[in-house]
Amino acid sequence: MLDDRVRAVLSRLEAEDAQEREAGLAAVERSRAVARTTGQFLFSLVAPQTDCEVLEIGGSRGYSTVWLTAGVRYFGGRVLSLEHDPRKIEAWRANIAAAGLEDWVDLVEGDAKETLPAIDDVFDLVFLDAEKEDYEEFFQAARGKLEPGALVVADNVLSHQETLGEYSRARQADPSLESVTLPLDRGLELSVVLRSD
Repeated sequence: MLDDRVRAVLSRLEAEDAQEREAGLAAVERSRAVARTTGQFLFSLVAPQTDCEVLEIGGSRGYSTVWLTAGVRYFGGRVLSLEHDPRKIEAWRANIAAAGLEDWVDLVEGDAKETLPAIDDVFDLVFLDAEKEDYEEFFQAARGKLEPGALVVADNVLSHQETLGEYSRARQADPSLESVTLPLDRGLELSVVLRSD
């Protein structure tokens, strides 16, 4: 739920992200947080579900993680977030603690190309918001951890269409999925798993 602690962390991170973008910091230096309405959308996807298991590929400083975790704690779910940047990991841990969400989320540190294949779990929702050129590899690594009814949400598919257009086309051509591009903020590709791969 969006209690005062959660709201305070979200507001602070939104302000930090806006300042970094305004200052023209390089992408690698910024938090690269999702837009607020994307955060709200993620919350709305997970909050109604019972025992919702979420995999977040690309946790950054924890902005989207806070939205996801605030949602899953309603009905007993959990979030597993993957992040490799040591500076962002430190900020992620501080932000999750400040929001009071530690009991519903875990962080796996390291390169997702190495950590993701080693995860032995099944997820209801995967949120993909990492390096754009790696989306296809991450999707394939996560695919075996998804059962029918699971949802994959990939961010930035319209803002980075030159890189991610092929990702969207591949999902929409896959008969084991139902996939649609949602023109919200920077563009989300929503892919529902219809049958096991």
